[in-house]
Amino acid sequence: MTERPGDGIKLLTSHRIDFDTYEQMLDEFDRREWGDGLPVVPATPEIVARFVAASGRPGTDVVGDIPPSWGEATVEKVAINAVMAGCRAEFMPVVLTALEAMLVESFNLYGLQATTHPAAPMVVVSGPIATTLGINGGYGAFGPGARANATIGRAIRLILLNVGGARPGIGDRSTQGQPSKYTYCVAENDEATPWEPLRVSEGFDVSDSIVALGAVENPHNINDHGSFSGEQILTTIAGAMKNGGANNLYFGGTHTFLFICPEHAQQIAADGYTRADIQQFLFENARTPVSSLGSGQLHYMRQRHRANPRYKELGMDDPDLKAIPMMTRPEDLKIVVLGGAGKHSSWTPPTGALSKSVMRRLS
Repeated sequence: MTERPGDGIKLLTSHRIDFDTYEQMLDEFDRREWGDGLPVVPATPEIVARFVAASGRPGTDVVGDIPPSWGEATVEKVAINAVMAGCRAEFMPVVLTALEAMLVESFNLYGLQATTHPAAPMVVVSGPIATTLGINGGYGAFGPGARANATIGRAIRLILLNVGGARPGIGDRSTQGQPSKYTYCVAENDEATPWEPLRVSEGFDVSDSIVALGAVENPHNINDHGSFSGEQILTTIAGAMKNGGANNLYFGGTHTFLFICPEHAQQIAADGYTRADIQQFLFENARTPVSSLGSGQLHYMRQRHRANPRYKELGMDDPDLKAIPMMTRPEDLKIVVLGGAGKHSSWTPPTGALSKSVMRRLS
C-alpha cells in the first residue's frame, strides 16, 4: 500500500492511496473506520473525474461543511463517496441537491447527526428525473432492487460518515440506529397519484424535478385490506399514527411523511378527499390518548410543549387532557403516493421540532 497526493487528473486534489489488492483496500477501510461496513467500489482518479464532470461543477466547489466534525464537502469529495456507494455518474446532480438540502439551517443536520433518536435523512425524488434515472417509486420502493435508490441514499450516508464524521457512538449518538441509516431514497409514483404531485403541492411546477428531504424513522406499515371508503382508510391511518413513542408527540409535530399506496389513494380520492382534506382529517384524528402513556412521559411531553407557540391552541394546557395531536398544523403532513399493488401504506415518524423537511429543485 502506498500513499501519495492526487495525480492531477482534471484537477483532482484529494489524497490518493494505492492498494495491491481489493481485499487489502477493504481491510484498510475497516482499520481507518471509513465507510458504512459494506464493501465499496474503488474510487479511481479516472472514475472520480467522470463523476465530477457529470456534476457540471468544478471539483473544488465547496458544497458545505458537514457536521458534527464539520468536514468540508467539495464536489470532488462528494464524487468520491458517490463512486464508493456504487452510483452512476448521472446520479451526481441528485446527490448534490440532496446534500445541499440537508445543509439548509432548518433541516438541522447537526441535530440529526448527534441525536439519540434513530432518524435518518430520507430522500424523496419527485418529477421527470426519477423516471430518467430509474429511481423506484413502485413495488418495493423502500427495499432492494433499484440501483438508483440504493446508491443515491448510500452516497448520502457515506458523506455523512466520511466527511461529517458521524461514526456510531462518536458523531452519531443514535441509541439503536435503524436500517435506513444505510440508504433511504425513493421516488414519488407520479403515474399512480390521483392528486397533484408533491412538488406541485409544495409550489413547484409539474415539469420540475425536486428532491424532498425529511428527517424520519423507518416506514411504519399501515395494513388496511378491509375498508371500503376513504374515511375508513384514513381512520385506520390515524390509528397507526397514534404512536406513544414518536418524537413529534412531545417535541411538537413538524413535517412528517405519509406514503399512501396506489389502491388506498384511488379509494380516498374517489370519495372526494383532496390533499388538504387528508391533512385536516389526520390532524384532527391522529391524536394519541394520554391513557396510553406513562404518567412521567405525559408530564415530560407537556413540559416540552410549553415552548410551542400553539401550546394552548392544541389543548395541551387542559388539566383534563385526553389526547395529544401528532401534528402541530395540518400542512405539516407531507403526502406521497408510493408503491405497487396491495393495500399497504406507511408513515414515517419524524424527529419532531428537531428538523423541518426541505424541498429543493434540481437545476
